Amino acid sequence: MLLTPCGISCEICPLEEKCEGCRPTGGKPFYIDNFDADVCPIYDCSVNKNGYETCAECQQLPCQMFFDWKDPDMTDEEHRQAVESNVARLKKKA
Repeated sequence: MLLTPCGISCEICPLEEKCEGCRPTGGKPFYIDNFDADVCPIYDCSVNKNGYETCAECQQLPCQMFFDWKDPDMTDEEHRQAVESNVARLKKKA
């Protein structure tokens, strides 16, 4: 299973058809323009700054960025559930 640094499974992502993924784009998925960022902060921290494959290698998993980096189309509850699912995938992989 191909996971993004934050634990999203590219194989089951509903946006798979229009997304190149964060790895091939250097942390700049198609939706990055919706945020005030040049690169996904989770990708930047995990891959660029710490050299991790995924956040599963980090002792702070899940850090505050997981909760701050929220899709504005999601409710708080949907976001919380997504974070929990992503973290569970990462822990399973570790």
